[in-house]
Amino acid sequence: MKIYKDLFTGDEMFSDTYKIKLVDDVVYEVYGKLVTRKAGSIEIAGFNPSAEEAEDATDEAVESGVDVVLNHRLQETYAFGDKKSYTQYLKEYMKKLVGVLEEKSPDQVEIFKKNMNKVMKDILSRFKELQFFTGESMDIDGIVGMLEYREIDGDSVPVLMFFKHGLQEEKF
Repeated sequence: MKIYKDLFTGDEMFSDTYKIKLVDDVVYEVYGKLVTRKAGSIEIAGFNPSAEEAEDATDEAVESGVDVVLNHRLQETYAFGDKKSYTQYLKEYMKKLVGVLEEKSPDQVEIFKKNMNKVMKDILSRFKELQFFTGESMDIDGIVGMLEYREIDGDSVPVLMFFKHGLQEEKF
């Protein structure tokens, strides 16, 4: 299994247990599901609680949301009230990423710049439909994932987007 962590904060963002698609070699799209579960519970397929446990279920807290967000403790941020503030964040973040790339993978810099501009133009055209998520530390200087709902095979599917070059992979 691979865990993808923020390059700058070390926060866990997602794992390869979800369907993942790499777009233009710069953005990972992670396809999640809407889930509802008892807070703190772990669901095991095929497990049936006893009748007593089923009766007590009404007293327990329930959490609902996107499985990727809940499982990796992502935090929604409201730091970007408009496209201008998000664009400013992007400029600063991309400058940091280019600095890291120039040091570690100079061959990736041109590909990153060219493809990122194309991808971000498309994503920014849908700015009003996006939600933004940081890692558990809530550090806005790190990667900020974007979430949008897409119509796929008649279902509304939550899709999170993360910059490939802003992540480090750890194998477990």
